[in-house]
This record gives sequence, C-alpha cells and structure tokens, in this order.
Amino acid sequence: MKRRSFLKKSAAVGAGTLAVGAVAACSPSPVDPNSGSVKSAAGSAQTQPTLELRMVTTWPKNFPGLGTRAVAYAEDIEKATNGRIKIRVYAAEELVPALQAFDAVSQGNADIYHGPDYYWQGKHPMYNFFGAVPFGLTATEMTQWLQYGGGQELWDELSARFNVKPMLCNATGMQMGGWFNKEINSIEDFKGLKMRIPALGGEILKRLGATPVTLSGGEIFLSLSQGNIDATEWIGPWNDLAFGFHQVAEYYYTSAYHEPNSPVCAGWNLDVWNSLSDSERVIVEAMAQKHYALSLAEFNARNAGALRQLVDEHGVKTRQFPLEVMKALADVAADVAADIGRTDEISKRIYDSYMATLAEVKEWGGIADEPYMAARRLSDKFGQAL
Repeated sequence: MKRRSFLKKSAAVGAGTLAVGAVAACSPSPVDPNSGSVKSAAGSAQTQPTLELRMVTTWPKNFPGLGTRAVAYAEDIEKATNGRIKIRVYAAEELVPALQAFDAVSQGNADIYHGPDYYWQGKHPMYNFFGAVPFGLTATEMTQWLQYGGGQELWDELSARFNVKPMLCNATGMQMGGWFNKEINSIEDFKGLKMRIPALGGEILKRLGATPVTLSGGEIFLSLSQGNIDATEWIGPWNDLAFGFHQVAEYYYTSAYHEPNSPVCAGWNLDVWNSLSDSERVIVEAMAQKHYALSLAEFNARNAGALRQLVDEHGVKTRQFPLEVMKALADVAADVAADIGRTDEISKRIYDSYMATLAEVKEWGGIADEPYMAARRLSDKFGQAL
C-alpha cells in the first residue's frame, strides 16, 4: 500500500501545516471526537491537523538502548509538537522485516526507519560510511564530520536518490570485537570462519578467507547456538548480555576494529520531511541530536557494569586480538574502504570528505586525547571511592 501520512482534518482544512509555535501559543482546547477538529473556548471549530506517522525499526521490541530509544525519540517529538506529530513505533517484523525498513520508507509504505545505515549497502556501498568504517571515526568524531566536514550534505544528497532524509539518532559508542568459540592468535585463524558480521567488517574477513553472514539481531542467538555460525559480533556488553551470547560462545574479544561507532539513523521519507514546517523540522532534528548524545552516555554507562557481570558472574573469558592481527586487519580495511570509494563520482566525494576528517582527528587526537588517556592510566588513585 502506497502511503505518505495520515492527516486528520476538519472539513475546514485550508492551506497546509499548522505551525508548532502557533500551537504552543494557544491554550489547550477540547477535541470533538466525532469531527476530529479542535474547538476554541468560544465553541467554534478550528483546524488542528494531526500528522500520524509510522516508524519501522530494525530492533526487537523493547530491546535495551535501541528499541527503547526509538520509542523515546518518537515520544519526545510528540511532546515537543504538542501532539501535532504522533509516531507509532513498530519493532522488527511487526510491520516489515528488519532488513526491509529502508525500502518501506523509501517507497512510502512507512514514514521513518530507525536502524544503522550500513544495512543498506546493497542500495549504495557508501552507506557504510554513514554507518561504520573499520578503524574509522568514533561517535564524537562522526558528528564532527557531519556538522563541520560536509558529511551531512553528502549524506542528504545520497539519500535523496532513495526519497529519504537521514539524520543521526543513536550512538552505541565503541563496540566489541565479538564472540568466538576459538581463540584468534593469527590471521590464519579467520580462514574458514563463519561469522555474523555485516558491512565493511564482513568484507574484510571475507578477504581473509572467512565467510561473513548478515543476520538481524533477533536471529543471532539461535544461529550461534545451532552452530550455523562460529562467531558473531553484535554491539557491546550491555546488549550482548541481554542476548545471552555468553551461553553459546566461549571467548569475548573486547578490542573492536570493525565498528568504532555504529550510528543509528532516523531516516525520514523525503515527502513527509518536506511536508513539515520549518519549526517542526528543527524539533525533529533537535530530538534526534538529543537522543544521539543520551544514547552514547547510556551505552558507556551500561557497558562497564555489564562487562563486570559477564566476567564475574558468568566466567566469560575476555581476549584482545594480537597487535599483528590488528595491523593486518587495518591494512585490509584501508584497501576495502578505498575500493568502494571508487564506485562512482559521489563515492569519491564521500570518501575524500570522510578521510579528510579522519586525518584531522588522528592528528589532533594524537596530540591531545591519546597522551592524556595514557597518562590517566598511570595512577590508580583516581577512580576509587573514598
């Protein structure tokens, strides 16, 4: 079914969208349930259209930090617009399968998707650059690129081809290397490995002789427990604990490389986005920015405690990839990123823009952040309760 939105209007609906500022300036008025219009205190009916939208997500229902954050984002938009924009949130499989969320929004069968853009690499390989680039930008560095390095304009240009307006909406922070049923001591250990790992991380392992598998979150545990895959990455300790991966895998690799950040995006159907007033667009983007910041703080807060629980209560064995393995992965990652950067003209522009920001943050971070982080670990006196 083709659809853009549902507008509830009275018969007197005239010329378009009611500005949020005007709604906020008015005192609440009773709603006539039969007409769908709003009555003023004097009893005359005034136009009060309500925009009812559908958000499809790639997450299981109420999944911590992801499914719950999508709901919070929708609720905040409704509050900030005084009920003018109402968004119903659908978990994966409730309206469409997880990996069909983009198509649903692009084609107008849903209005918003909530998920990582690297899931859509089949539409265009450069969607990986707005999701996760191995050895690439972190959560805070990603906002630097989008806001001050020209990244958002390029993202808008790419997504407009598919009738989508994209924006950052969630940040998982630094992810983990994944769950394995054997130790990884050399690059040779990746050969023949079947691992759930999407996007560019999967392409890296493919070039090293592994078999990457793309599965939505809700499919991973069963596949790993049945031996259909040998390893999986997901997000980090908080979500990994919730999925119970420690029950079906022995080793937990904590040194991530494939997703230094996995931004979750809110992709709006472009026709719906263009129908919003300027003030409504500001609200929608402000709420997305709010939840990007809050989610990064939440993941960082929850992951530390969850990792302690995995180790102390469940006996999980943590490991780090050896430095020679990380070096080999980084070399292949550079080749993979450069290869897709040559796909077409816009790919080159996105690649060059992203890498310019990466060079900046490596230079500045090497001077400012990295020495500080190393120095902070020198003393155990800080970080202890009195």
